[in-house]
Amino acid sequence: MAGAFDLGGGILDVRAHGQGLINDTFLVTADSGQRVILQRINRHVFPEPARIMANLRILSEHVRKRQAGGKSAPELRLPGIIPARDGKDFAVDARGGFWRAMHFIDNTITLTAITGKAQAEEVGFALGRFHALTHDLDPARLHETLPGFHNAPMYFARFLRASARPRVSAASRELLYCLDFVETRRGLTRVLETAKRKGQLRMSVIHGDTKLNNFLFDANTGRAVSLIDLDTVQPGLIHYDIGDCLRSCANPAGESPGDPASARLDLDISQAILERYFAETRGFLTHDDRDYIYDAIHLIPFELGLRFFTDHLEGDHYFKTDRPGQNLHRAMTQFALTLSVEKNEGKIRSLVGKL
Repeated sequence: MAGAFDLGGGILDVRAHGQGLINDTFLVTADSGQRVILQRINRHVFPEPARIMANLRILSEHVRKRQAGGKSAPELRLPGIIPARDGKDFAVDARGGFWRAMHFIDNTITLTAITGKAQAEEVGFALGRFHALTHDLDPARLHETLPGFHNAPMYFARFLRASARPRVSAASRELLYCLDFVETRRGLTRVLETAKRKGQLRMSVIHGDTKLNNFLFDANTGRAVSLIDLDTVQPGLIHYDIGDCLRSCANPAGESPGDPASARLDLDISQAILERYFAETRGFLTHDDRDYIYDAIHLIPFELGLRFFTDHLEGDHYFKTDRPGQNLHRAMTQFALTLSVEKNEGKIRSLVGKL
């Protein structure tokens, strides 16, 4: 499949790349020296993957024009699309697998954890710059690549169906804890959707998956230079991106700690991210946007935990797993992070207000 794309030469090497839970990702090296990210899109998750590529074309052109008019500002690089040999932006294999190739951004690294204020500030810059570059792109021009993505009431309804007829054989102590945790927070799932329905929050272009390993940092300077994994770029609330960013980046324990209870929201990292984020976005955020930031930070770890837990109850068919109970463990981690946010509500609201 690598050979289906115009790589400017023969293929020297293809190897698995990254730790994504959805798509199959490979790093391809051509004899021209070019390195390329080759991906097979998970059609179970993205039933219409051509929409992803159409969105990327619109996004790339818009960002290119915006950055051409502000050469003094640090740029945010997006991976470029490499066309297939037939001129399309993708290739389909004999089994119907959907493949695409993107430029690999050289001399960059990803982080497994934020280790200092400077890194946190760079994350805030990258997310803020992405929103600043896209805030004037009409979200109606983009397809929904994942209809219902971040629709927490929909996820809760799916959880209710899964919990009524679970595909797990035994009700462990951890499972019972998660059932109770979700039940006592069902009202949380409606907060952002209600604000959107009332017109308090407006739809924008969002990245949709702002976890830490989707930020690329320059290997020499440590500056954030790119946001990758753009499959979920679509219309949504910027609050989804803010909440998911802090969920991933401001939890020193990481996504899969040995002890789920170790997950917590680090307020110093949160402050550094938000301070730099607001510096990039202050010109267009509304009063209502700011009022609902705590709610986003509260909701998104709960929402992801709910999705992990539901997948566990359904038999682990959405998120990749390599051992039984892994999605339950992931859910416990996100619920511990949710609890940490709740315990620090006053401090978080005060921090947002001050910034």
